[in-house]
Amino acid sequence: MFCSGCGQELDAGKGFCAKCGWAGAPIAPPVAPTPGLEYELARYAGKVRVLGILWLVYAGLSLVLGFAAMSFARAFFSGGFGPWAHGSPFPEWFGPAVIHFAWIMLSLRAVVCAVAGWGLLERAQWGRIMAIIAAVVCLIKIPFGTALGVATLVILLGYRNSALYDNL
Repeated sequence: MFCSGCGQELDAGKGFCAKCGWAGAPIAPPVAPTPGLEYELARYAGKVRVLGILWLVYAGLSLVLGFAAMSFARAFFSGGFGPWAHGSPFPEWFGPAVIHFAWIMLSLRAVVCAVAGWGLLERAQWGRIMAIIAAVVCLIKIPFGTALGVATLVILLGYRNSALYDNL
């Protein structure tokens, strides 16, 4: 910075010129530099890491709760309790067919969520795509699947986020 009176270079932090004594406009304190790309990448990498961990936890939690739900469904469709304790109005093949279909869907959802979490932790391009697919699939799983799906879509979609993910 230079003196506005004589043009002499001013010492850092002084509010007047040592040569002419000019104390014109006050010298502003130095401005801290704005964070650069490295800071943005580090912050975004932390978000992606947390998102990957949450997808892995959600996959495990889905499997554990799915086992409990399938045990309940098996007892329900076998006529062990409830309004049909003395006989089921469903055909004999209906209960096992529904349970097998539910097992397949539960397993597929858990695998997609686990692969999405693993891909995000590895920072692979396919991990981002799998996480977006898992987010769309889990949007209807209120409340945790919806929250995780919305957070995933917010963090991973958009041009800026796509560019940041590519730079990781």
